[in-house]
Amino acid sequence: MLDFLKQPSLNPFDGYAYMRKHHPIYEDEQGVWHVFCYEDVKEVLSNYAIFSSKRSGDIEAYDPISASLISQDPPRHRLLRSLVSQAFTPKAIAALQPRIQEITKELFHHLHESASPDFVKQFSYPLPVIVIAELLGVPSSDQERFKEWSDAIVTGSHALENGEEITYDNAQQEMIEYFSQIISSRKKSPKDDLISRLLEAQIDGEALSHMDILGFCILLLVAGNETTTNLLSNAIYTFHNYPDVWHQLKANPELMDQAVEETLRYRSPVQNMSRLTISETVLSGRILPPGKFVVAWIGSANRDDRVFPQANEFILTRTNLRHVAFGHGIHFCLGAPLARLEASIALRYMLDVDFQFVVDEKRSELINSNFVYGFSRMPLEQCTSSL
Repeated sequence: MLDFLKQPSLNPFDGYAYMRKHHPIYEDEQGVWHVFCYEDVKEVLSNYAIFSSKRSGDIEAYDPISASLISQDPPRHRLLRSLVSQAFTPKAIAALQPRIQEITKELFHHLHESASPDFVKQFSYPLPVIVIAELLGVPSSDQERFKEWSDAIVTGSHALENGEEITYDNAQQEMIEYFSQIISSRKKSPKDDLISRLLEAQIDGEALSHMDILGFCILLLVAGNETTTNLLSNAIYTFHNYPDVWHQLKANPELMDQAVEETLRYRSPVQNMSRLTISETVLSGRILPPGKFVVAWIGSANRDDRVFPQANEFILTRTNLRHVAFGHGIHFCLGAPLARLEASIALRYMLDVDFQFVVDEKRSELINSNFVYGFSRMPLEQCTSSL
């Protein structure tokens, strides 16, 4: 019954609607539970006492992602988030605005001048990667390596141009080695970058461990890349299908923040998150046993028409912005302000230069994942501006 969720799909939303109506809480043949309605998804994402983010204590020694704050429950999560927040502050993010504007202008110029423009390859991918690389203090010239790693983490494995394949474990091991060298270097010679500030952060004499910092660097690189890349490419694909909205936005640029939020709801970059039941619980009348994986379908929750009227329509003036695209509760995405800032700056610039575009849908390719929603390639048939 869930075959339509196992493969990437441009339109999983009809399937979500079917599940919300007929099987809002569903146990598959592997014993994994799937949750589709808005209120149930919120409950799974926020009630950490029942639905744990922690998978296992056995793998943390060599799995920084599982040791990172995204895979921890309180009180450990609270400590990690507090320490990381000392370095990854709203002030530090806001200070990035001039540099994001510079990178946006430079990348858009290359896209505009390209004989074969590809929005993902030439704009929506490099923008967040360069920003995060500079924030961390690592060379943005390594962005191709970052993409290989990120793709492998998201999809489980990634085919390289030379015909080889990089797996999830390969990617994580290479990132461990890469960031370990940089962390060791910053311990000896601190710089004005996020890794140095993470090393300095303390609460009551407790600092982040080497593994904690590794996990956050990897998490920020992968999640920060995937979220903003897919937010931007999903926005462009949506405006391609709703050209009147793009014109409306140009006439009313003050609606940009709402446009970003509606894109997050309408085509959520992250389609699902999973949890593990700590004890038996009841969710919308169904009994869920302990020790079971539960998949909360964010992409479905954000199309729940009981919460969002006309949920399958992109409505620029929508006033209900209570989507769960960045999660909910204690695990609400720490990088959400950065993703919103990057998307807003990029789209405002495109409006300013009167960007006109047509997506080549036949040659566009989806990311090979049902976890994230977005495009690995998005060639443009038309790409003009006032530049």
